[in-house]
Amino acid sequence: MTASEPTGLTPVLASRAERDAAAARLQAAFAEHRLVEDEFEQRIKLALTARTRAELAGLVADLPASAEGADVRATTASGKPGKFALAMKSSIRRTGRWRVPARFYSVVYKGGGLLDLRAAEFSAPVVKIVAISYKSRTEILLPPHARVELGGLGVSSGRETGEAGETALAKPSIQAPVVRVKGVAYKGAIEVA
Repeated sequence: MTASEPTGLTPVLASRAERDAAAARLQAAFAEHRLVEDEFEQRIKLALTARTRAELAGLVADLPASAEGADVRATTASGKPGKFALAMKSSIRRTGRWRVPARFYSVVYKGGGLLDLRAAEFSAPVVKIVAISYKSRTEILLPPHARVELGGLGVSSGRETGEAGETALAKPSIQAPVVRVKGVAYKGAIEVA
């Protein structure tokens, strides 16, 4: 899924800010259920690696203009997001458009956990998630442009690792959210992807 430049015109190269804006628009569309997961993942990868403005325009051409300019880093909506999620012999599932507080605690005892942040609204530019999994598996899915810092015991990442435990799928912008994951897993796992 790409767009081509009109014949005879010189292509205009896209900036990092334009790629980030397209990614934010795609995340808003995913949160509104306009895109299915596979389509969202395909488009977001193409948006982050697009070379020209026309390629970016082709990726968001079928989305309404109301999603343009959506900011997934922070939200100004009123009300405080919940800070705790606890599951005992059951599961935690936070997906779609949900507000992530500056500090979020997840405890799973003999169950499962899924924290999907790809369409979430961040209430702060830096979010700390404390995850505890006892005989459980907790999976944390991050937006493609987010930076993540991992710490704790039994925490693994499906992303490329950089310096000081920081990982990222693509080069994040200065405005990209930072997600700090501190976790403890006993006979279980905490996976960040």
